[in-house]
Amino acid sequence: MGGQPLFILDEDAQRTQGKDAQSSNISAGKAVSESVRTTLGPRGMDKMLVSDDGDVVITNDGATILSEMDIEHPAAQMIVEVAQTQEDEVGDGTTTASVLAGELLAKAEDLLDDDVHPTTIVEGYHTASQLAQESIEDSGLDVDLSDDTLVEVAESAMTGKGTGDVDAERLAEVVVEAVRHARTDDEGVIRDNIEVHTQTGAATSATELVEGVIIDDTPVHDNMPRSVEDASIAVLDAELDVRESNVDAEYNVTNVDQLNAALDAEEEELQGYAQAIVDSGADVVFVTEDVADRVASQLAKAGVLAVESVSSSTAKDIVETTGAKRLGSVEALSEDALGHADSIGVEKHGDDEVTFIQGGEAAEAVTVFARGSTDHVVDEIERALNDALDVVVAALDNGGVVPGAGATEIAIADHIRSKAASIEGRKQLAVEAFADAVDVLPRTLAENTGLDAIDALVDLRAEHESEGIAGVISEGQTGVVGDPVEYGILDPAAVKREAIDSATEAATMIVRIDDVISSS
Repeated sequence: MGGQPLFILDEDAQRTQGKDAQSSNISAGKAVSESVRTTLGPRGMDKMLVSDDGDVVITNDGATILSEMDIEHPAAQMIVEVAQTQEDEVGDGTTTASVLAGELLAKAEDLLDDDVHPTTIVEGYHTASQLAQESIEDSGLDVDLSDDTLVEVAESAMTGKGTGDVDAERLAEVVVEAVRHARTDDEGVIRDNIEVHTQTGAATSATELVEGVIIDDTPVHDNMPRSVEDASIAVLDAELDVRESNVDAEYNVTNVDQLNAALDAEEEELQGYAQAIVDSGADVVFVTEDVADRVASQLAKAGVLAVESVSSSTAKDIVETTGAKRLGSVEALSEDALGHADSIGVEKHGDDEVTFIQGGEAAEAVTVFARGSTDHVVDEIERALNDALDVVVAALDNGGVVPGAGATEIAIADHIRSKAASIEGRKQLAVEAFADAVDVLPRTLAENTGLDAIDALVDLRAEHESEGIAGVISEGQTGVVGDPVEYGILDPAAVKREAIDSATEAATMIVRIDDVISSS
């Protein structure tokens, strides 16, 4: 090349290599993890997230916090994906997974400083992850998943998430009732059959379970009935208005008779829509398109309740609840196409009205009608309820429950350390580092409950050694070391398994990166 340099990358490209790249990525991952660490546990604090538009989100849900943060660093974004994966797979444990991933990176950084090769760290972490899964399996409690046990699981998931100490038990009972209703002998719990509908204007304790669906849409005419018992229901994907031609045509009206004929034709068409609905025997009709005022007036005179502009997803829920057929035109209406519900009622809650569809003949769907005093409270209650629903489903369908309050993590760390001595070479250092990283979870729980982290960790290990189980229990204004099972603090095993897997995969992927190339 005659001594001339060879440029492969664009002149605007930036490249970071070796230890600088590793240090940058690990620091970014640790920073994201640290941002949610104080939210862990029943004494965890909330974060207020304010957007450019002034929208405010107040929560301690790890996945929500990380998704709302404007994170650009690619390595940090991987920690966000850890939380999102945890949320998608099991619905809870997002903060646990994020904090663990960050601590695994911190321990890996120390190993890299001691000249342990990244590949050795990765191999050690994967070995330790397998040992952790063994420990989770051994920690599984041999308990009957009765309603009382599931209420404890749901309450453990919701405690500290804006539900309040008094309301958490009440909400947990509603959650368990909803899950039991949606469970089938063949398919287990169909999570999609459980919806959470929120509305401001009452205390959290007013939250209730509705066997059916709730929609925000209300009747199109004031004179329509506000409630219908033993209702026959039609669902239409059609516009109940005068049909317009697809051709751009122009009509010349030269006299009054022609105008009257055109108006009569329109009126006949609109009356035909209303008459077809009445003749079908439908008491209630849900329409995904618009309903003309004249059609609505005719239906109101006939005592038919009509709701327009229903979303496609809502129409789907109504069909699944009532057994109605979703039709594309009124001409297809027949008695066989109608669904059924025990009752349909329009109720005023606060300043808004909602429509309840209860007791459908195909009713597998249920709705948790969540209440709260403000929009921020309602939003956090909705997140807490969804987490609780997910963990109860996970406990029933994916492997039972394990002790909470950090007890399972103490058992995991102890199990990994007991096996580390049999592992040869520098890989042993990575396995031991993994165990130390897992300790961050009970240590953080202790910090957030007001205990001295080091003293608490020593006490936890001693209690685990002597009693076989030990966790950080929030009691009064501080915390104590005790048996979480006695306090009813239980977590689904699936949440622990997923947190270990997703945190390990993200941390090992980041550790292996030694070259970062970015371009405009």
